[in-house]
Amino acid sequence: MNRAVFRLASAGALVLGLAGPAFAQDAAPTTEDAQKMAVEGLSKLLDALDLFVKSVPQYAAPEVLPNGDIILRRLNPPAAPKPTAPAPDETHT
Repeated sequence: MNRAVFRLASAGALVLGLAGPAFAQDAAPTTEDAQKMAVEGLSKLLDALDLFVKSVPQYAAPEVLPNGDIILRRLNPPAAPKPTAPAPDETHT
């Protein structure tokens, strides 16, 4: 969960960092410029929110087994790590 919060905070900082130069322009922004900046900012915020939601684990409804155990199944389990090849036997000559 900490990684998700870090990602969201990083995305927010990126949006604010990219918006900084837009506010430092010499000419007064027009209504069209303001609308364009607002749409770009909201688009980036929604992308960050989508990334955050995808990083949160999702679970199915709890199942109660006859023995009383409760199972919470993950809908999208993380990918299993790929097995590594065993190291060659160096003692064999």
